[in-house]
Amino acid sequence: MGMTAIEKILARNGDLKLVRPGDVVTVRVETSILFDNNLMDSVWRDILEVHDPSKVVVVFDHRAPAAHVLSAKGHKRGREFVKKFGITRFHDIGREQGISHVLVADYGYGLPGTVLICSDSHTCSAGVFNVAARGVGSPDITYSICKGETWFRVGETIRYDLEGTLPPGVFTKDLFLHMAGRYGNHATMNIEFGGSALPGLSMNARRTITTMGAELSVEFATFEPDGIMLDYVRARTGQPFEPQWPDADANYLDRRTIKLDDLEPLVALPDTVLNNSRSVGEVAGTAIDQAFIGSCANGTLDDFAIAARILGGKRVSPNTRLIVTPGTQNIYREAMRLGYVQAIVDAGGVVTNATCGACGGGSLGVLGPGETCITASTRNFKGRMGDPSARIFMASPATVAASAISGKIASPMEYFQ
Repeated sequence: MGMTAIEKILARNGDLKLVRPGDVVTVRVETSILFDNNLMDSVWRDILEVHDPSKVVVVFDHRAPAAHVLSAKGHKRGREFVKKFGITRFHDIGREQGISHVLVADYGYGLPGTVLICSDSHTCSAGVFNVAARGVGSPDITYSICKGETWFRVGETIRYDLEGTLPPGVFTKDLFLHMAGRYGNHATMNIEFGGSALPGLSMNARRTITTMGAELSVEFATFEPDGIMLDYVRARTGQPFEPQWPDADANYLDRRTIKLDDLEPLVALPDTVLNNSRSVGEVAGTAIDQAFIGSCANGTLDDFAIAARILGGKRVSPNTRLIVTPGTQNIYREAMRLGYVQAIVDAGGVVTNATCGACGGGSLGVLGPGETCITASTRNFKGRMGDPSARIFMASPATVAASAISGKIASPMEYFQ
């Protein structure tokens, strides 16, 4: 019996002929990412040896530019670290700034068929590139930087075959909300995506799905390789790689088909995304204080285009704040060139620098007591974006933009007739 894509990636990087669920495997790590949270006083331990500086990436993203003295100290420590070990893949404040997972996409750091780790939970984002990508603890990151390896327990895999085409006004964030609402928790499991719908999904759209795999508690979320993905990676790196396709007789815990044509705009109600999705119509009319578009899941150029399409010539409700945050400075520059930033700002929205920002409640849009937010970001549990009494609804960027205009949760469908 054959192996799934993730099993083949782990086998290849562990020099094993066969990997099965339940196995504990030690694997080579191609890419280890340090971000500013790793550099804070509370978690930092001096790294005295670096196995291979070319396989290390250092990023400032959660509080960038520095939001307080502690983050400024962490940034200073990071600058000293990259100088000490000659690390060239360094993303400081400014030209190459961005959220770590989005920078992986921008710069081709996620090589198909390899292992990538970071201690941010949304590291599974890079699985879109046929990578075994996972968030791990700070001690594991330190070990991998020093020794060039890590270990995983292999979980069962669920295969999702995507068929058809998303209707106008429906996006892969709605696909995720459908999965979370219908199938719930995937803890200890892997997810593999494939199917006839892949050619119709942009890399940004696909990456939204793998990024949100963290909210399903998956171990790994991967796509099987196709020409669109392979061309995307080759355009961003000259490094060799070996993508891994699932075997025809791969053993899955379950195999599920999702017909994209049947999906509609959805909203996750506050406090959890699991088994908590509703159609927009069921919550339409709920007043909102803030609307947010951004994060590693939905700060892409595609998301800027969607927001600009809906907001162009309109005005954000005077009772609502709209904050839009790009995933990287590259995305920011391109969104300016294409007029997306102008459309959002003219409508009364605020476009911030590239950072995690409001998504994690660190800066640039923290919620106050009793406020209500609709967000196209990654999480909606109590206290995620600010005060624990604030309510956070999650939806696609289109639904968020439509709601910002209305001042209440609203369907985006009228903008896609």
